[in-house]
Amino acid sequence: MKSFSLIVSVGFFLLLAGISNGKEQITQVPDTWTMENAVSFAVANNPDSFIAHKRIEEARTMIATAQSIDYPMVNLSAGYSQTNNPMYSFGNILNQGAFNQTIDFNDPGRTDNLNLKASIGYRVYNGGRTTAEIDAAKAATEMQKAGLASVHQRLAFEVIKTFHAIVQAKEMVKVRQEALDAIGAALDVANARFEAGDLLRSDLLNLELQQSRASENLIQSRHTLELTKRSFLNLLGLKEGEVKISTEDLAAQEIPVNIDGSSRQELKQLKAREKASLAELRKAESGRLPTVDAFASYQVDGGLVLEEGGNSWMAGLKMDYKLFDGDRTASMIAKARARLQEIRGLIRKTELAINLEIQQAELDYKQARKRVSVTEKMVLVAQEGIRLSRARFKEGVILASDLIDFEMRLSDALARRLAAKARYQVAIANLRKVAGLEQFPTTGE
Repeated sequence: MKSFSLIVSVGFFLLLAGISNGKEQITQVPDTWTMENAVSFAVANNPDSFIAHKRIEEARTMIATAQSIDYPMVNLSAGYSQTNNPMYSFGNILNQGAFNQTIDFNDPGRTDNLNLKASIGYRVYNGGRTTAEIDAAKAATEMQKAGLASVHQRLAFEVIKTFHAIVQAKEMVKVRQEALDAIGAALDVANARFEAGDLLRSDLLNLELQQSRASENLIQSRHTLELTKRSFLNLLGLKEGEVKISTEDLAAQEIPVNIDGSSRQELKQLKAREKASLAELRKAESGRLPTVDAFASYQVDGGLVLEEGGNSWMAGLKMDYKLFDGDRTASMIAKARARLQEIRGLIRKTELAINLEIQQAELDYKQARKRVSVTEKMVLVAQEGIRLSRARFKEGVILASDLIDFEMRLSDALARRLAAKARYQVAIANLRKVAGLEQFPTTGE
């Protein structure tokens, strides 16, 4: 009965977990990635999510194991034996109801016995140990669930961060290509002026050198883009594939307000650990209390030698109480209390760390927002400067080195603006992460 109930309970929980996992798995890869479907795909398919799910299943089996103690233990046994040992032979004679006055107690002879026995045992009281074990197992399940939510939030943030890195890298490739095209156009003008004797050879060489630098920058930007795409696929739990992204929902995330960190999964994990530690303390303290067991059995005995048979039963209560165990129970209690105090210290430490993390995230967001505004102005100024310098170089008013300076300033301004925009979007996602919020409303369900 006990083992059957345990098997059924474990199977039931595993079935539920299997159904849940089946619903969460996403096998179809979308043609175009948005931030939201990328986050959902990563949450369902990243190996970290799979591992966290299995840890929850393991914790649930611990609950079933602890609850099984509340069920009675039922045993069936059967055995056959032959003996000429006086004590056992005399016992067989009595159990089979074959005793008579002619039996020699010192030499009752050879006997056999077929024994069939059914017994049941139930622990009536164990000082609250079973309840404490169940509470500890439930707290362990809560801790693993919070761990799964934490994994999902971390994955969501990393996916969004990498998504914006891809956007930034793609735009940077365009910037590098435009810079290379602009240098190529300036070089055509320079060649014409050189042929006309209106440009020094050194200026022409400067432009050719700048063209080579622009080509190198373009190669590096393309390489960065490919590496970022590979990192993106790795977060999604994919070995390979084509990465096509949509930028339609780049500004879809809401900026959280009144962040206090109370929803952080790290704190929920530690709170669950505290519950489990309290249960372990109660379990250790139960060692000072007695245990009471009820038992009953029924057996049938029969033999071929004496050709007799009999049956008997037994029932009763048993109490065990440890008068002295070498201070083992006291040591276990002291250990459990020390562990509880340690966890409470970790909770305090984590609260301080989360508070600092929130402050840093808020400062990063404010800085990122200001940088977007500043870099926008920087790009406008650089674009106007390069427009004037290109026209003046074509007219022969400025040197090639001056044109190169303006081209480099424009490229730098565009790169800074791209970095600022990406950092601003990542800062919003980071605010949601430190607040313990899902990046999108349906992400963590």
